[in-house]
Amino acid sequence: QVQLVESGGGLVQAGGSLRLSCAASGSIFSVNAMGWYRQAPGKQRELVAAISGRSPNYADSVKGRFTISRDNAKNTVYLQMNSLKPEDTAVYYCNAVISNWHSGRTDDYWGQGTQVTVSS
Repeated sequence: QVQLVESGGGLVQAGGSLRLSCAASGSIFSVNAMGWYRQAPGKQRELVAAISGRSPNYADSVKGRFTISRDNAKNTVYLQMNSLKPEDTAVYYCNAVISNWHSGRTDDYWGQGTQVTVSS
């Protein structure tokens, strides 16, 4: 069993900052790519940022404002969000590609989602 547990969402005013965390636990052999997606009401889920190895990539809409990082020793990924805008309001989901030692498979895993609301 592998779980991703997110924390750090909430309500913030435009221009403010939030930091999201996502910790993976369970029968982990290795964690490959990790990332954050978001889904706003009535919209499709979209990639916000991802990191594999040392190379992060970002959606154009968050470049220069958001920073993704990871602590491999803790199997944890972070998303520092600065200069937040109302259009950043969404449920944010953690994603990780994990090799499971118990099943022998490599699969996508998702967190439960955390709400980020930015007021104008």
